[in-house]
Amino acid sequence: MAKPTDEWFGQAFGKAWKDKAEEIGRFNLAIFGKTGVGKSTLVNAIFGAEIAQTGIGEPVTRAEHLYLHQSGTLGVLDTRGLEVGKDNAALLGELRDYLHGMRRKPLAEQIHVAWYCVRAGDRRFESTEADFIRALADLGLPVILVLTQVQRGAGGRVHPDAEALAASIAALDLPIQDGLIHYTMALADDFTGQTAYGLQEVLDATFRGAPDGVAHAITAAQRIDFDRKRERAEVAVKAATAAATTAGASPIPFSDAAILVPVQIGMMASIAVTYGISVERSTAASIAATAAATTAGRSVVTNMIKFVPGAGTAVAAPISATVAGTFTYAMGQAWIRVCERLARGELGLVGGALDGDTVHRIFMEEFKTSASRRKLPS
Repeated sequence: MAKPTDEWFGQAFGKAWKDKAEEIGRFNLAIFGKTGVGKSTLVNAIFGAEIAQTGIGEPVTRAEHLYLHQSGTLGVLDTRGLEVGKDNAALLGELRDYLHGMRRKPLAEQIHVAWYCVRAGDRRFESTEADFIRALADLGLPVILVLTQVQRGAGGRVHPDAEALAASIAALDLPIQDGLIHYTMALADDFTGQTAYGLQEVLDATFRGAPDGVAHAITAAQRIDFDRKRERAEVAVKAATAAATTAGASPIPFSDAAILVPVQIGMMASIAVTYGISVERSTAASIAATAAATTAGRSVVTNMIKFVPGAGTAVAAPISATVAGTFTYAMGQAWIRVCERLARGELGLVGGALDGDTVHRIFMEEFKTSASRRKLPS
């Protein structure tokens, strides 16, 4: 049975998570290419399998050839029933109408980047495909051209046939992002010894092509670049630390320490969304990490702040700006560690439920370390 404090904390965290997710918005990717080139495999390798699990998606045109799959901070526009290269006129007509209507909507409702995929093993690129890419660019979409399933030999050299195909495409001088053609192998193959590669380069090109306003959404949606996730999470920690320091500028009585809790819950929610942790899982993890107990809000502070150097132990002692800032900073660093391990799949389930004891241990270890090493202002 959930404790009253856990219930309160969970509700507060869940609301903050949804608010942050709405604030971050959604990155919408259009993906094109002939049937069987590995579009879904490429999307899943970079963004995870959630989109594939959503099924066919919702039709966005009356003709029902364009479908938008949505999962959190990612949307993927795909085609059904029409073949690029054969049905260009019909497909582009629907896409043109859809994009025109979207331009009146908020940024999170628009399509931001298009990937065009060509399977290297096909060894051919048709003129109708080139025409389609030019038409996409004319519609205002940044186009990233990806060669899929590109074999590499010893020393990392790509297959000569793939090089020849890329050279023939490059000679067409197509309007593609950065003028680059990206070689990729989305999935490793243990039998042939092929390793996955090229995904980071496609992701980097996607960031360069997309509007700045959806960079946070891309960071949250993708599953391969944890440096970007940590960098974005650190921004949330810095902002919350500054807010807590300001709150503590007039020393807070220990009995009123709960004033810091909304700042910290907002920070934790932002980090969880950035790491792509679902609201259900991150709520359970946040309760386990902070081990909220006794009285709502105040205990989250009083049970942990004793580990902050200079905080004192007396309940009547004031919480200074330095202590408030250090406490919030350490809490943020500890939560980043938990979220990163959750996102990497390193914290497994016990009996179908999150291993709360392990989450709490990891959180408290990092909290104590971060609190002790933080440099205090002179």
